[in-house]
Formats: sequence, structure tokens, C-alpha cells
Amino acid sequence: MSRNAKIAAGGVAVGIILLFWLPWWAALLIVLGVPAAAYLTLDPVQRRRVRRVTRKEIGR
Repeated sequence: MSRNAKIAAGGVAVGIILLFWLPWWAALLIVLGVPAAAYLTLDPVQRRRVRRVTRKEIGR
């Protein structure tokens, strides 16, 4: 299993555990807030690189 697949599987497992342990709105806030906070910590150059890669993957 690749490194990214392991990270994705771990994220899904943590998300399922949070849904049972916390109210649904708190779990949703964590699931959406962590990636948003990570994106906001990037430099403008790194953000452009992330957007460019994302556009290439969806075929633009």
C-alpha cells in the first residue's frame, strides 16, 4: 500500500471514530476545518502549486 493510501485509510478511520464519539456537527467541523487550516498555512507560491496540480488532475 502506498504512503498516500495509508494516510487516506487512517483519515477515514479517524473520521468514522469521530462521528460516533462527537456530535455530527463537531466531526464535520474537524473534517472540514483541518484541511482548510492546513491550506491557509501555505505560502502564496505553495498555494499556486496546489491549485495548478489540482487543475491538471481534473483535466483542465
